[in-house]
Amino acid sequence: MAARFHLGWFMNFSADEWNTPFASGGSPWSGRFYIEMAQALERACFDYIMIEDTLMLSDAYGGNSEVYLKHAVMAPKHDPAPLAAIIAAATTRLGVVATMSTTFYPPFLLARLAATIDGIAEGRFGWNIVTSAEDHAARNFGLDKIPDHDVRYDVAEEYMEVVNKLFAAWEPDAIMIDRASGTYADASKVHPINHEGEFFKVRGPLNTAPSPQGRPVYVQAGGSPRGRDFAAEHADSIIAVANGVEGMREFREDVRLRAKGFGRDPDDIKVLFVISPILAEVESEARAKQRRILEHPSFIEQRLATMASITDINFAEFDLDAPLPPGLTTNGERTSLEKFMQKGRGGEAKTLRQLVVDAGSGSSSIEMVGTPDQVAARMGEVMEEVGGDGFLISAPGFKVGRRYLSEITDGLVPALQRLGLTRTVYTQSHLRDTLREF
Repeated sequence: MAARFHLGWFMNFSADEWNTPFASGGSPWSGRFYIEMAQALERACFDYIMIEDTLMLSDAYGGNSEVYLKHAVMAPKHDPAPLAAIIAAATTRLGVVATMSTTFYPPFLLARLAATIDGIAEGRFGWNIVTSAEDHAARNFGLDKIPDHDVRYDVAEEYMEVVNKLFAAWEPDAIMIDRASGTYADASKVHPINHEGEFFKVRGPLNTAPSPQGRPVYVQAGGSPRGRDFAAEHADSIIAVANGVEGMREFREDVRLRAKGFGRDPDDIKVLFVISPILAEVESEARAKQRRILEHPSFIEQRLATMASITDINFAEFDLDAPLPPGLTTNGERTSLEKFMQKGRGGEAKTLRQLVVDAGSGSSSIEMVGTPDQVAARMGEVMEEVGGDGFLISAPGFKVGRRYLSEITDGLVPALQRLGLTRTVYTQSHLRDTLREF
């Protein structure tokens, strides 16, 4: 059986399971449900909760926003930073990660915001680093379209240089709070950064107190070769697609090798693979639950609308019962498109409908369907084969309710703990130390 591994939760600050018999009830926009969710995850000793984000209302599917708003897919979606702050204030050990874009946030603004939330969290905040991939988001910030994929990473590299300088602008002992001399902070230990580069000019220093962790935890999800390099150089934790055991092992080993090339200890990077377990008291009911999800009248439309949003490809134009045309490319999330378009065994082309169902069922990835004990054992087997480091739980369709949350925190996690696979108590105060505990 595998050694202990880490657990995170991948979520959106969006509408919950609003149209199911077990909807959470009330408005999600106050954040109260998500505070309760975070407290449940903390009781289950999760490493962190990660709040995804986009900065636009898509019309990529069908050329309008009707499907997105009808099903509450990708919209409405609220800003993750305020939610991260109130979750941090309502918890004591759980890490809280918010998504913010290097393409649209000025680096000083982002570094100041991150240091502020890390202060509120007392060292448990993380930043999910994205470059953004949607032309509509660009048009909300005065651009005609999103910069090319590699250009976005060029900007992001310098961006990281700037924010790292800003986080280091205050020496660790700059704050004195010396009543005898009447000195709060030693000015000789707070330094402008005077950065002038190709994309940014920033004087600094931050006007906030230093981040309790020195800098927040960095989380990243790049799957392209350029994205893997970026993650290997900067990330403390990587969000990865659970692309079959072989694919998972290859990804983790590749990132660790790249990390060595940047002079880093690969063990300092925790790769967490996204899965959506479907649980019930008996396996047959879990299978029936999976079928109900896949056969829901709006399932295919919602899945295709989501894929259209992150790739800027209008999948409504294609025949559901025919293979996709070859050579589809995107300036958006390339890895998501490549994963979605995977062929079957033997290289046979799948229809668009089959691709959607496979993506939803996990048949082309890692299927986690059964009783809590069965799924826990399967998670342990997968981690043993892959080598580490853990999983990110995501509710099917990214819409979580209290019932699904309870199935994970009160069913699956105790099963994992009985097998000795996940922690039963926190031993560290800061998120980076929690990630590096094992």
